[in-house]
Amino acid sequence: MDSLKIYRRRMIPDECILLKDDIILETNDDFIITSWKTLKPRRDFHHGYSCYFLKFGYKVSKFYREDNTLLYWYCDIVDYDYQETEHALVVTDLLADVVIYPDGYIKVLDINELAIALEKKLCEPETITRALRKLDSLLNLIYDDKFDVLSAKIEKWIQE
Repeated sequence: MDSLKIYRRRMIPDECILLKDDIILETNDDFIITSWKTLKPRRDFHHGYSCYFLKFGYKVSKFYREDNTLLYWYCDIVDYDYQETEHALVVTDLLADVVIYPDGYIKVLDINELAIALEKKLCEPETITRALRKLDSLLNLIYDDKFDVLSAKIEKWIQE
């Protein structure tokens, strides 16, 4: 059987990219954990780990600088579409993101892109509603000091 292919689909800009160099570390019905390096060289971050929470619609990533120091946790709100015939998972970025810095500061990003996507009819209104509900769920988890439930999946792999 071919190994799972993971694609990152974005609405803004409109693109779909095969994450061909990502390494799948663990997969089951609930989540997929990968390690990766940036697709293109960047000054701010170099590599990291991601956990795709398949039942919640989050992708939680731990971003590192080139010297292996933690930059931040980055949480994408996403939809998943498994394409059985190709054994591929298309991960659609639903635009809203949450960043958690090492000092605990939390920043919500790209809410305006949800409005742009709706205005330009880049997706159905139901998609925006779903994204907002997932964002609310993630933020409640973070504010209730339960982010470690998500981060523990990645931390397990870093410890090994």
